[in-house]
Amino acid sequence: MTATAVVMMIIAMVTVWGGLIAAVVNLARHPEVAEAEPAPPVEL
Repeated sequence: MTATAVVMMIIAMVTVWGGLIAAVVNLARHPEVAEAEPAPPVEL
């Protein structure tokens, strides 16, 4: 592999893995709170 290919591969890997790590950290800090059971539909 050429040096350019290695640099581009590293940039791509940092982008993908960095985004994954950022998403996991974000969910760990701000977990999605499940709402209570939805109300039953109102029949007319």
